[in-house]
Amino acid sequence: MNRWIPRRASLALAGTVLVCVSLGAQAPVAPNTSERSGQAAVAPATGEPSSAAPGAEPPKAPPPAAGADPWAALGLPPAGSSGGSAAAATGGDDPWGFAEETHEETWADILRPQVQDLAITTAFFVFALVSFFRKSKPLKYAALAISVGYLGVTKSTLISVTDIFRLVHFDFPQVKYSLAWYLIAGFTVLTTLLFGRLYCGRICAFGALTQLLDAVVPTRIRWEPSAKVERYAGYIKYGMLFGVVGYYAATDHFTIYRYVEPFWMYTRQGSVVLWTMLGTLLLATLVVRNLYCRFLCPVGAALGLISQVTTVFRIKRWSECRTCKICERTCEWGAIRGPQIVRSECVRCDDCERVYADEKKCVHWIVVHRKAKNLPVGAKVGV
Repeated sequence: MNRWIPRRASLALAGTVLVCVSLGAQAPVAPNTSERSGQAAVAPATGEPSSAAPGAEPPKAPPPAAGADPWAALGLPPAGSSGGSAAAATGGDDPWGFAEETHEETWADILRPQVQDLAITTAFFVFALVSFFRKSKPLKYAALAISVGYLGVTKSTLISVTDIFRLVHFDFPQVKYSLAWYLIAGFTVLTTLLFGRLYCGRICAFGALTQLLDAVVPTRIRWEPSAKVERYAGYIKYGMLFGVVGYYAATDHFTIYRYVEPFWMYTRQGSVVLWTMLGTLLLATLVVRNLYCRFLCPVGAALGLISQVTTVFRIKRWSECRTCKICERTCEWGAIRGPQIVRSECVRCDDCERVYADEKKCVHWIVVHRKAKNLPVGAKVGV
C-alpha cells in the first residue's frame, strides 16, 4: 500500500497547484507595500485595513466557490465543454494567438446584394430601347418618368463629369463591387457609338426631368433663341468640359463638379448657394427648353464629340429635306439646321422621326403618293 502514497501525493500536489492558480486568476491581490511603508495593508476585497500585524502569517485563502473551473485560469475551454475556442472561455481574448478562420468571399456573396439593382437597371434599359425603336411618345414619357424615379430619386446614379475625371487618372471602381455602375457606363458608351446621344434623350435623370417639365409648361412663356444664338451658345458646354477637366487635372480638386452640374440634387445634399443656383437653373429652363442639356452640360458635350464621328445608325434624310422645314421646326433641341442633322446636338428624341414616318405630314411621302397618282407636285410643298 505504501507504493500508492507517492502517486496520491503527486495528485494532491497537482490539484493544489491548479486550485491556487485558479484562485490567483479569479481574484488577483494587490501588492502589499505596508511592510516597507509602515502603513496598514488594505484587503483587496473590502477595501478595509487589515488587522494582521507586520510579519504575521497571512490568512488562508478561502476555498474555491462551487462551480469554479480551474481550467479557466489556463485560458482553456470549461471542463466538459464539447468545443469552443479559448477566446470564448476568456471573454474574447486569444492567449494562444490562434486567429479565427476567415470566410473566403465568393462570387455568390458579391452578386447577392447587387442582383436587384442589376435586374431593375437592365429592365429599364430594355424598356427605354423598346420606346426608342417603337417611336412611341407615351412609352418615351414613361421611360423618362422611370429614369427620374429610379436612377434619380432612388439610386442617384447618373453619368457625371466625375466619371470623366476617372479617365484622367485611370481610377475606376472595382468591377465586382460596382457592377451596376459598369452596366450604366457600358450601355451609355455602346448606345452612343450606335445611335448617338441616346443616353441624354432617354436615360439621364436630369435630362428626363427637364423634358417632363417641358411637356407641362405652356408654350406661351417659351423663348426660342435664334439659329445664330443657338449655334454659338452650343459651344459653351465644350468650354465647360475642357475647363473643368483641365482644372481637375491641374489641381485635383474633385468637388468642382458640384458647381458645373446639377446631378447632386438627387442626393438632396447641398449648400444654400448650390440650391439657389439649381432653383435659378430650373426657372430658366421653364423659359428656354432643355437649357442645361443644350448649352451647359459637360457630359453632353463629351457624348456629343463621340456621336459626331462614330454614330452608326443615323436618322434618315430625304432629298425633300433641303427645302422642307417641318422637322427643323419640330426639333426641340435645335439639332436640325437646314438639310443636315447636327449629330453632336441630337439626342434621338424621336420627334423628327415620327414626322417623317407619318405619310400625311412628311413631304417625302406626300410627293411619292402624288407621283404615284400622276398628280402635280408643288414646288413649295411642306415649306
